[in-house]
Amino acid sequence: MIAAHSVKTQPPMLNWNTIDTVLLDMDGTLLDLHFDNHFWVEYLPQRYAEHHGQSLIWAKAEIHPLMERIQGKLDWYCLDFWTRELGLPIVQLKREIAHLISLRADADTFLRALQCSGRQVVLITNAHRDSLSLKMERVELRTYFQRLISSHDFGFPKEEQAFWHALRGEVEFDPERTLFIDDGLNILRAAREFGIAQLLAVRQPDSKGALRDTEEFDAVEDFGSLYQP
Repeated sequence: MIAAHSVKTQPPMLNWNTIDTVLLDMDGTLLDLHFDNHFWVEYLPQRYAEHHGQSLIWAKAEIHPLMERIQGKLDWYCLDFWTRELGLPIVQLKREIAHLISLRADADTFLRALQCSGRQVVLITNAHRDSLSLKMERVELRTYFQRLISSHDFGFPKEEQAFWHALRGEVEFDPERTLFIDDGLNILRAAREFGIAQLLAVRQPDSKGALRDTEEFDAVEDFGSLYQP
């Protein structure tokens, strides 16, 4: 994280005449990442501590090293894995704070504009199917997409090239005429390696968090003005 005043803030320049397909991430891109950050960093350790009759510090010391060890792997995103590993009903715990799930400002305006444009729009997320279903219960996004794809469908996270090859086998699209927006820089790098031509990061995935340096990637700050045909 870096201070907001040191982040470049030029709006991304997109030539929509060269874009037929738009691939969109969910958490931290269309949805505020605050829900997920709060759940994994604070709420889950708190409930794990209560389950074991231990302190929050103890719980974080147990959970966070495991998270770091598998970050970027499919298990990191797998609710079945965490249910087995921690002995807690992860989906049920997520429901306990589901009121924190929210759409990013103007994301629906952007999605409606894309829908009206006639372009192919596909949601691609590392979220587990149970997590995806929970999010869709709280924020109705299905109607804006031709497909909702979880990396768990393929057995590979978006960080791996195998995901992108599997996606290309499942969805017809031309990488050179595709825009992909995601808050994960390593995921964007994997997409670039695969050949996705137009890539955008997200400046502030968590509304309660700081603005980020998105390094080599231009970033979305205002979804409302992103689509300009």
